[in-house]
Amino acid sequence: MIWIEFAICAALIVAAATQLSRYGDVLAEKTGLGRAWVGGILLAGVTSLPELVSGVSAIVWINAPNLAAGSILGSCLFNLALIALMDLAYQPGSILAKAQEGHILSAGLGVLLLGLTVAGALLGPDINGYGLFGFSVVSIAIVIVYVVGARLIALFEQRRLVEVLEQEAEARHYDQINLARAYAAFILSSIAIVALGVWLSFIGDRLSTETGLSRSFVGNLFLAASTSLPEVAASLAAVRLGAIDLAVSNALGSNVFNIMLLAIFDLADGQKNFWSTMSAANEFAAAVAIMMTAVAIISLIYRASPKTPSRFNWDGGMLLAMYVGAMVVLYWIG
Repeated sequence: MIWIEFAICAALIVAAATQLSRYGDVLAEKTGLGRAWVGGILLAGVTSLPELVSGVSAIVWINAPNLAAGSILGSCLFNLALIALMDLAYQPGSILAKAQEGHILSAGLGVLLLGLTVAGALLGPDINGYGLFGFSVVSIAIVIVYVVGARLIALFEQRRLVEVLEQEAEARHYDQINLARAYAAFILSSIAIVALGVWLSFIGDRLSTETGLSRSFVGNLFLAASTSLPEVAASLAAVRLGAIDLAVSNALGSNVFNIMLLAIFDLADGQKNFWSTMSAANEFAAAVAIMMTAVAIISLIYRASPKTPSRFNWDGGMLLAMYVGAMVVLYWIG
């Protein structure tokens, strides 16, 4: 029964995220804000609400910080493995070989933030105890790095993103949908994602109890995969449209935002020292995410694409192998 409930919740998250994407596109056209701003800021934040809500719920209501951390770090692993799935969907060649080198900036920022995550877990309660109102020095550093990095990425990617989104805008018209309907649908979809995120956190905790698996493993695998479903749908749709850079930036950029959510979890945890309670399994997941990101960076620089169209490229194969290997190790640890 718990697995049926899990499948229903995951399916509803996909449905809500699909509506959210559609009406976010309508708002971009109707309000004149542009798809660059709505897609890069508003939509990206809302589609990350499942991770945010399920994580905060796991901390505040269930007292399961490792479930919350596992969901975020597992999402990072899943987003990187998603590049391998996009590689299969993109038949003309390696997707990273066709992507712009500017994605190295997002990937490098992700490595830096993941490194801070590992450092926060290893520093222990003494150093992590310093901060403001339960917000540790590591969390403060993560927020600062995220804000500065996001600004750099926005400046670097702004022109390219505007060109891509404007090309899509010419092919889409929403004259039949009024602005009030668009606002209402967008808000309702956002509320649905929030509610489903809360439900998902309780399902994850019950999965851990009923299966005997650790909360870190359940968070890294089941919660991470289901809360990443909006990113999966968006990336694969972008690949089908030929918007390669949009798909790759979604996978790498989501990881940057996800790590920033860990700082919010630290604030939600209050004075309980979120970082020092992080399990070895979650530290391992962060380390693997760093290595997987390094593979993406190497591929973006090396830019080698195989000659045969239907295949797994070396980077996609390595990312998938590392993800599966990480899940096996996490299961063994748990």
